[in-house]
Amino acid sequence: MVFMGDRATLLETGRFVQRHARNAADEIIEAAGAVDAAVDTTAETDAENETETEARHRRAAERGDLASMSALGALLLRRGDLDGAEPYLRGATAEGDRAAANNLGVLLHQRGYAEEAAGWWRVAAVAGSAPAAHALGRHHRERGDEPAAEYWLRQAAEQGHALGAYALADLLEHRSDVGAERWLRAAAEQGHREAAYRLALALERRATETTRGPHETGTRLRVPGTAAIVPSGAPATGTRPAVPGPAGEGSGEAAEAEQWFRQAAARGHRRAALHLGAILEHRGELKEAGRWYLSSAKEGEAKAACALGFLLRDAGDEESAAVWWLRAAQDGDGNAANALGALHAARGEQQTAERWYRAAMDAGDVNGAYNLGLLCAAQDRIPQAEQWYRRAAYAGHREAANALAVLLLQAGDANGAEPWFSKAAEAGSVDAAFNLGILHAGRDDDRTALVWYERAAAAGHTEAALQVGIAALRDGDEQTAERHLRCAAGGGSAEAAFRLASVLDARRPEPGPAVLGAPREEKSECEEWYERAAQQGHRRAQVRVGMLAAGRGDLAEADRWYREAAEAGSRNGAFNLGLLLAREGSEREAALWWTRAARAGHGRAALRLALLAARRGELTEGRRWCDRAVELGPAEVAERAARLSEALHQELTA
Repeated sequence: MVFMGDRATLLETGRFVQRHARNAADEIIEAAGAVDAAVDTTAETDAENETETEARHRRAAERGDLASMSALGALLLRRGDLDGAEPYLRGATAEGDRAAANNLGVLLHQRGYAEEAAGWWRVAAVAGSAPAAHALGRHHRERGDEPAAEYWLRQAAEQGHALGAYALADLLEHRSDVGAERWLRAAAEQGHREAAYRLALALERRATETTRGPHETGTRLRVPGTAAIVPSGAPATGTRPAVPGPAGEGSGEAAEAEQWFRQAAARGHRRAALHLGAILEHRGELKEAGRWYLSSAKEGEAKAACALGFLLRDAGDEESAAVWWLRAAQDGDGNAANALGALHAARGEQQTAERWYRAAMDAGDVNGAYNLGLLCAAQDRIPQAEQWYRRAAYAGHREAANALAVLLLQAGDANGAEPWFSKAAEAGSVDAAFNLGILHAGRDDDRTALVWYERAAAAGHTEAALQVGIAALRDGDEQTAERHLRCAAGGGSAEAAFRLASVLDARRPEPGPAVLGAPREEKSECEEWYERAAQQGHRRAQVRVGMLAAGRGDLAEADRWYREAAEAGSRNGAFNLGLLLAREGSEREAALWWTRAARAGHGRAALRLALLAARRGELTEGRRWCDRAVELGPAEVAERAARLSEALHQELTA
């Protein structure tokens, strides 16, 4: 039997699917060459009407033309007319046509005669048909005969058959064979979009492992001690698709991976488009990222619709974001359902929020249960909140475990709370590590508390860094204290900024005598930290900023900060503001602030009021304020007030 292999050609899958939208068998159908060797069948079908093409081949086949019999059989097979295709394919196969033998195998496979199909594929493959070798390899793999599968798939791949190369790569990758990447690359270079996508994933994974290492992957309760137990109070609204972190960026493999993602996405691979969008978003190229998300979402990729929603929300278009989240959620995306829940919760639409959180949970997203817990806790439905937190915590949600522990601690069950704090902390919850520190501090176990504070501080927890700084100051380790206080202050802690300023302030040399006409001193670093704390409402910092401003001669600035502290309830601020006003001749207003300070327990303010009353001749009033000053102290003030009180008594009884 003589096979006419030189006249057989594989019809390109992508073009064929676009033109005819046939089933998956089209991937292994071969098209025979035209009667006229100068005319290519693929070009011919592009140019001619299908009906005319069929009629021309049918006339030639009836005259016994072998090539037309094979081509007509392939055409009818693609159309799904198996009965019409079979006699032509069998006739051409009997005459030795390789493409017809392959296509006869396809026809028989569709009819359920797998073994007979494999026999004809073998005949065609031995004669050099790459599509037949590919089909035969897949046949053997489906039956578990991997050596035979590899042999025939390799035959197809080495002939440049993209599907064969991809199938061989898939087989080798299944066996963790390093040769898989070579064949993925071969298939990708021939335009196989899934191969391009998987090659990109492999390159990206290797780039990330090279730079990072292979193993990287609400309410507050006051507790006696130092800080506040803190659950993570923000709803878990979902995440963007995983993207390579900064460690992988800029490497050759990462750049190549992006190019393969781009190639696959351009060929309509929706997950590649999703991944490419995520890479571009991570890089800040939001407009192009949005285009790829949109492309992927329109093809039905729910995660892309969800990511597009986040992109739109961040751009301020909440309504459009909700549209895409709705589309994704209806397709079963838990992230999108959580995002919708959080959106409705923020609008006060609690029932709708709860419905979407439940939908997220039903979609298998554990964040749904956690968010339901947050929602119930915000509505004081504590038993239900505990139920949902517990459900999420048992599923491994670390912030739910932390929130559950907080509820238990609020209920007085510290022993029940501790294991959940520990579980959450060991799973990576920074808040839980901090809360464990507070728990142990409340038991006067400062050593264990410090261990947990240090762990949380190392992960960037602001309040934990403050506690470590305070502990270091207590132990006299000023250098360690300063380092942690700087971290906490930089993270926005007003108390840390104040304490850091105090450390720096203590190092400043004593100011020399004022020199008339000397330029005003610039603000020191310690004053800048005092100001940062003061701007956040730290009353002691406000008083200190006022004092430093007064020392520079900036009385307007001093007045502003003293007044702000005094109005917020600072007795020192009120006292200092009174001094400033008295110095400027506003003794009546000064008395008002001293009165406020004295009533809040400021002994010096009480003494000042006693002196004012004595000067005005209000001796009884003066003695009353003297008694208050003696009561409040400190010792020096109490001594002076006692002497003044005695003098006033003598004056009254003279």
